[in-house]
Amino acid sequence: MTVEHAAVALAPNPALLHNPAMPAHFHRETSAIADGLWPLAGIDEVGRGPLAGPVVAAAVILDPTRVPHGLDDSKKLPAAIREELFGEIMERALAVSVASVTAVEIDAINIRQATLLAMRRAAAGLPLAPLHIMVDGNDPPQFACSCEAIIQGDGQIASIAAASIVAKVTRDRMMARLCKRYPAYGFSGHVGYATPQHRKAIAAHGPCPEHRYSFAPVKGVWFR
Repeated sequence: MTVEHAAVALAPNPALLHNPAMPAHFHRETSAIADGLWPLAGIDEVGRGPLAGPVVAAAVILDPTRVPHGLDDSKKLPAAIREELFGEIMERALAVSVASVTAVEIDAINIRQATLLAMRRAAAGLPLAPLHIMVDGNDPPQFACSCEAIIQGDGQIASIAAASIVAKVTRDRMMARLCKRYPAYGFSGHVGYATPQHRKAIAAHGPCPEHRYSFAPVKGVWFR
């Protein structure tokens, strides 16, 4: 099991201004807390679709008194804003856990099961056990506590949005490190997704160990 914990406090950049109109809010958490469902964690994952690299999930328990402003679906945020919010989340959250499932594991159990496993690992890695979990999407794993799945929750629910940002920034950094190890594929640019440049690199060099051999165009052509 691979569980990574990180605490990075980035210096705030006064040139980056959060947009107050961003939709993620703390209303659902406030209601759950009033119902006695505390601690409460948000969980999201990134990396289901790429041809290479891990799938990464993050679990975040926000401090109700220190919720960062401007939380939103990580895919909607510019990279500089994601980095800034990542630092704020890591500094202010009560608990953060990040977990990954490798490409080899993905090939062994399929991407859906790998995604569910990454989320379970992230939840298990929290130093503060949640009584309730909110997960983005409509396919949550089984947890020891109660759980609700919220479609597009990463753009609506602050805790899930925070998890989305942490997972995205963490995975992007992992892919940048892999790019240094396997420079022919350009992982730092496309982070493993099936861009034309990435497909051309696979055709020219074959897959590397970090590729998913159960995904086309590698599937059935190359083998581990």
